Amino acid sequence: MYNSPVTAALWDARPTIFEALLDPPLHASPQTQLLTKTPSDSRTSILYNFSSDHTLREQYKNPWNRVRIGKLLEDLDALAGTISDKHCSDDDTTTRPLLLVTASVDKMVLKKPPSVDHDLQISGAVIWVGRSSIEVQLEVTQSTNESSSTSDSVVLTANFIFVALDCKTKKAAPVNRLSPETEQEKLHFEEAEARNNLRKRKRGGDRRDFENGDVNRLEALLAEGRIFCDMPALADRGSILLRDTCLENSLICQPQQRNIHGRIFGGFLIRRAFELAFSTAYVFAGMVPCFLEVDHVDFLRPVDVGDFLRFKSCVLFTQLENPDQPLINIEVVAHVTRPELRSSEVSNTFYFTFTVRPESKATKNGFRLRNVVPATEEEARRILERMDAESLLLDKDETGQ
Repeated sequence: MYNSPVTAALWDARPTIFEALLDPPLHASPQTQLLTKTPSDSRTSILYNFSSDHTLREQYKNPWNRVRIGKLLEDLDALAGTISDKHCSDDDTTTRPLLLVTASVDKMVLKKPPSVDHDLQISGAVIWVGRSSIEVQLEVTQSTNESSSTSDSVVLTANFIFVALDCKTKKAAPVNRLSPETEQEKLHFEEAEARNNLRKRKRGGDRRDFENGDVNRLEALLAEGRIFCDMPALADRGSILLRDTCLENSLICQPQQRNIHGRIFGGFLIRRAFELAFSTAYVFAGMVPCFLEVDHVDFLRPVDVGDFLRFKSCVLFTQLENPDQPLINIEVVAHVTRPELRSSEVSNTFYFTFTVRPESKATKNGFRLRNVVPATEEEARRILERMDAESLLLDKDETGQ
């Protein structure tokens, strides 16, 4: 297996769980007695010794002497899976273990780029459970000479939601109960409960009907796109068609990329999507982008070994109101394609936000990112839906709800 701090932590944290999951006793009875556990029972931490381990530092270093964010996101998913398994384990080898799948990832915000010159730590625990759902909160911290306080050392926070399935019937299965002890743990539980209720209300309402005001916005977006299509010589040189920002790559999913349940590891999908999004922002801006956040990600369908996976990216829209920090919003859609069946299904849709480095000479010389405009109504709808989603999240952050 690949040797990393996360891999080592996984094996140290749950050797007996791994053995049961790798060779599950399918004819054994399911767990019937639910236990009550605390967040501390599942809490796990791993340390990246970048300051002393040269080999490890080389594995995680990008060309600009920063940590490869894609690999970090991949590790977060791996550790979240370990934590959820620790919570669900009943330590009984006579019962069959649960199958835990990543259902979604809440918005992750990078507070500052991590360096490969200082040690990095990831820690997390289960903060909420439903009947068959589990929410795991992770925190990435890095202490430097400039950041002495705990709050200053936080690099990134993330929340992963897992769903428990019976490994034999593949139906939703109940999970162990959670009993928060401290005031902070109780607060995390209440906040996660509110997020879960919000997800339930939004379920099934992804596509909405556009009202009159939205139709006007839609037409305004399409107006400039029509000029590009019908009269390209007269189009605004400060704008570009959405379709001209697209990149794509594809791969065959290999056995080495599977998790212990035999499906393609969710963290691998996140990493590949991030790396394509980074490249898309790079060739669009003409300078090294700086990652800011990834929005809520839903895992719509599993990806299996042997699947033909295609990632398609585009710059969905830019936000240029703040010249010191222009925003580039990237959409990456992962398609599972089966040529034999002539079928293609969306597995995941990712939304990443980047900016450009403030020290870039190009920004100081008055360089300005181009505005992205749609050529079709479908593209215009996607842009408006994401703009509205961004505005809703911003309002919630400002009100604290």
